[in-house]
Amino acid sequence: MDIKAKIDELRTKIEYHSNLYYNEDKPEISDYEYDMLMQELKKLEQKHPEFVDSNSPTQKVGGTAKRQAGVLVRHNVPMLSLQDVFSKEEILKFVEEMQEQLDEPEFVVEYKIDGLSLSLRYEYGDLKLAETRGDGISYGEDVTENAKVIRDVKQKLKDKPEYLEIRGEVYMKNSDFAAVNEMQELSGKKVFANPRNCAAGTLRQLDPAITKERKLSMFVFNIQQMKGISFETHTQGYEFLKKQGIPVIDDYRLCRTGEEVWKAIEEIGEKRGKLPYDIDGAVVKINRYKDRELLGATSKVPRWAAAYKYPPEEKETVLKGIELSVGRTGRITPTAVFDPVRLCGTSVSRATLHNQDFIDELEIGVGDTVVVYKSGEIIPKIKEVKKEKRPCGWIKFQIPDACPACGEKIVRDRDTADMKCINENCPAQLERHIINFVGRDAMDIKGFGSVYISDLVQRGYIKNAADIYTLKDHRDALIEEGIIGKEKNTDKLLAVIEKSKENDAYKLLTGLGIPNVGKAAAKTIMRKVRTFDALMKASVEQLQEIEDIGEISADCIRRFFDKTENQQLMERFYQAGLNMECLEQENEDNRFLGKTFVITGTLLDMDRKEAAALIERFGGKVTSSVSKKTNYLLAGEHAGSKLAKAEELNIPVISKEDFLKMIEGQE
Repeated sequence: MDIKAKIDELRTKIEYHSNLYYNEDKPEISDYEYDMLMQELKKLEQKHPEFVDSNSPTQKVGGTAKRQAGVLVRHNVPMLSLQDVFSKEEILKFVEEMQEQLDEPEFVVEYKIDGLSLSLRYEYGDLKLAETRGDGISYGEDVTENAKVIRDVKQKLKDKPEYLEIRGEVYMKNSDFAAVNEMQELSGKKVFANPRNCAAGTLRQLDPAITKERKLSMFVFNIQQMKGISFETHTQGYEFLKKQGIPVIDDYRLCRTGEEVWKAIEEIGEKRGKLPYDIDGAVVKINRYKDRELLGATSKVPRWAAAYKYPPEEKETVLKGIELSVGRTGRITPTAVFDPVRLCGTSVSRATLHNQDFIDELEIGVGDTVVVYKSGEIIPKIKEVKKEKRPCGWIKFQIPDACPACGEKIVRDRDTADMKCINENCPAQLERHIINFVGRDAMDIKGFGSVYISDLVQRGYIKNAADIYTLKDHRDALIEEGIIGKEKNTDKLLAVIEKSKENDAYKLLTGLGIPNVGKAAAKTIMRKVRTFDALMKASVEQLQEIEDIGEISADCIRRFFDKTENQQLMERFYQAGLNMECLEQENEDNRFLGKTFVITGTLLDMDRKEAAALIERFGGKVTSSVSKKTNYLLAGEHAGSKLAKAEELNIPVISKEDFLKMIEGQE
């Protein structure tokens, strides 16, 4: 791969992960992995300045301004990111450069809190605006109403300067994060991956009551702008803020030499994991404001500060056991159970071992001392085994031949590492099949949580998906046994089940869990065949005539409906009154037939789902990623890496206005 291609590949990858972190609050890789990608790109651009582009991630602050919690507002002061460093040598070099440019500079070393940046504006002591970082340069989101319910945000100051703008980090204490996730679990909702994601999502909530309930916290780490008041140093500003009752970064240290700065960083690192909140580094700042003004900033970072990033957190623990679970398809998944360790703000005691090949590769057995880390600071993983600490009598773990749920034989899939239970009536597979059936993409039976499903399966109320629609016949017994709850909860769930009978037929097809037939394929199939009666009679050849349905998918569908038990299942659905026909009217206007769209960015006054529905209504298809098969990229504000990919592949890029003209037949 040539240098230009490598740079383009890195830029695309970084843009993708930057969007997940800043805008979606769903990172897939760790901060460290992201930082290493950015460092690699910076080095390549430094060596090849002819390829430096103003749109490169190295030239941007990161993130975009969104319109979820409130309107966009213009920054009075840019909310820049910090220069990242990863070694003692880089820290000493930074200090040395500051000493060469300034007269006896002082350095403040403090925690780098892992949260969401927020700026607060006060006029004559009254809070007027709270804004998120947004794109860091021009715009952020107005989240004032949510900020007002954060306990650390003061709505009135004791002193009343003409204007004061301060910047801090909104975060969640580990105890508050645990409480939120406990409530999510009790409510049958998805738990948050880590405190940072939870804080970011909470601050953008439309309902301040939810923000208040989740107990966000905030530390202030900088005075951005002031009128009617002045300070010579950062630490003097901190003392003023403390008098106003505003929490500032804990335990900051004042240093004058490189070795003092490094010692402070090491001491902070030793406290990592012992604090009641997460930190992801240490920040080194010039103390005197006049020195900061003299140094200024680049388009991305202030020259007077640097952020030291600690290496990824890893911990040793002892493997106590290996549990086996059975998935909806019968696949056996081994899970390591070990002594709890704290990583990235949460207590971890389990990690997947994937399959027998993974176990063999690491040579894992019960009693082993293993090194655990978090991938993307979210997913616990085992990195290695400390073989020198292996106990006497150690035996490598082997997945048994019998299913842990039903005792039937386990076989290995040809050409894969998967081991599966061959019993289609395995109760563990049934539970997961029902979870899929009632899920959002399938029958969307809200409130039908996995705990209820497990209980109903174990007590014999559900033996297949059709039994869901006979639960109403057992209403009194369900209430008496308290499986779903009291009368109100039971009736509520039964009503939702009844309502689901009216769903479009593609949702039922999705819920059947036929291999290689997901939501998108189910929609395409039902639009073509219209009824389940026609689908069940269709040959493999006829199914392959449907757009995007290949031989494998067609064969899976045919084999599913050839089974007597599945034919009986469909008959029970019919007898229960489920809709078995496509509800969407056949559209004579198929102007987008055979066309594939990708939607990216913010479409003003139009929801992405609304745009996707219009495309599908006129026969088109919407996919999530740009490829050579994409016909159009519908791009709104802050389009990001998908726009770059489309331009690279010469794919037509259209605006919302262009799209509406296409809908109206003007193009």
